[in-house]
Order: sequence, then C-alpha cells, then structure tokens
Amino acid sequence: MTDQADAVREQELLIDTDGGPARVLLRPTPHQPRGLLMLGHGAGGGVGAPDLLTATGVAGDLGWHVALVEQPYRVAGRRAPAPARQLDTAWTQVAMHLRNGAFAGLPVVVGGRSSGARVACRTATDLGAIGALCLAFPLQPPKDRPSRLPELESAGVPVLVVQGERDRFGMPPAAPERTVVTVAGDHSLKKDQDAIAGAVRDWLTGLPASA
Repeated sequence: MTDQADAVREQELLIDTDGGPARVLLRPTPHQPRGLLMLGHGAGGGVGAPDLLTATGVAGDLGWHVALVEQPYRVAGRRAPAPARQLDTAWTQVAMHLRNGAFAGLPVVVGGRSSGARVACRTATDLGAIGALCLAFPLQPPKDRPSRLPELESAGVPVLVVQGERDRFGMPPAAPERTVVTVAGDHSLKKDQDAIAGAVRDWLTGLPASA
C-alpha cells in the first residue's frame, strides 16, 4: 500500500498504447485501498454498461480502486473491435502504466464484460493478477465456431463468471478455480443488478490477497 495509491483521485486519463490512446476512467475507493480492479467493455459497448457500473460501485465499497478501460478502437470512434492481439496489447500496456504509477504495490484484479472478460482472462497470468471478474462471458460464438472455454481455463487465477440465465452465448461450467453465478436476464445483464452486486461482493470479499 502506498501514499500514491491513497491519494488517487477521480479522473480521466488518456494512455498511449501501440494501437493508439486508451481512455481510463479512475474511480477511487473512499476506503483504505485493498487493490485495483481493472474493467473492460464489450465489443460494441462502452464502460457505462449497467453491470460494469454495478461492479464498480461494489468494488469501491469494499476498498478497491476501479479503472474503467476504454480500448483504443472505441476512443477513435470505431464500433468494430480490433483483433484480439491488439486488444490484449493495449490492455496490458494500460495495466503496466497504472501499476508503475499510482497503483504500484497494490494487488490487481482484471475483468470486464463480454469481450472485455475475454481480454482479462487471456492476460491475467502475464499481469500477475490475483483474480478475473467475467461479466457475460461469451462462451460459444455463433456459426459453430470453437468454444471459448480454453480462454477461461487459461486465466490461471480465481475466476468469477456472472452469466444471464438466457445468455445467447451459453453458460460456462463451474470449476475448482471458477465460480459461476447465474442471474436473471440475457447477455446484456441489465435485469437484476442486485444479484450481480451480490455475486461480485461475495467473490471479492473472499478473494485471497495474493494469487
């Protein structure tokens, strides 16, 4: 825990990455900081999605600073997402910028909704994260393409998946290091914010302080 982390203030940052600038909205906790939660958005949406805002509020109440990360393609005004490698690179560069600055020494949890959850799982181990929070993980893509379960399994850290019971992308299976909570609604996760908040709260509360 550092004096820098204690002094984090709410602000918007533009962080240069290989794919262009990423936008980061910092939402500091009013409490003694326990760590940093990074959250990414879905492929066609932004960081204002209801489930992301719910997770942000819960995390702040529990002592987590939150960084809402907007990928460079969204900052540039494009709707179509960049290739996975570019998303992962930008995300990693943002994470390293934050961890080398005000959040140095704090544990990090990575996460996001849909595409953002995939990025979080693919990069969790390399970033030394202690957990991955996956909102509406898009398990089974359309047109009989391969399942994305290997991405979940590659996270290498404790994972929480919060999934709508009618999610068109299917329901990920639970596993020893993976908690899956089913809530009312579909892939948008707009229907039951109280259930989402409860799942995130329980998981963050029980998360070990180190990976």
